[in-house]
Amino acid sequence: MNEHGRKMVAPAVIVICLVAYYAAVALLILKLELPRLASVGIVVFSALLSGILIWTLVDRIKEIRKGEEDDLSKY
Repeated sequence: MNEHGRKMVAPAVIVICLVAYYAAVALLILKLELPRLASVGIVVFSALLSGILIWTLVDRIKEIRKGEEDDLSKY
């Protein structure tokens, strides 16, 4: 595995774990007998967080491929 590949593994693993966690929470909430609005709100919130995580991962992978190792070096 090349240098860029190794740097992409950790963010990808973290995002996969968090998305799986949010999916499990959403499924658990759907199984519980909560008011419909609360269930929908929590499921939508979990989906939004998962989408943001995936978007951030894609952005980070693009940065790694361009060679931008540290975002703070720009400032």
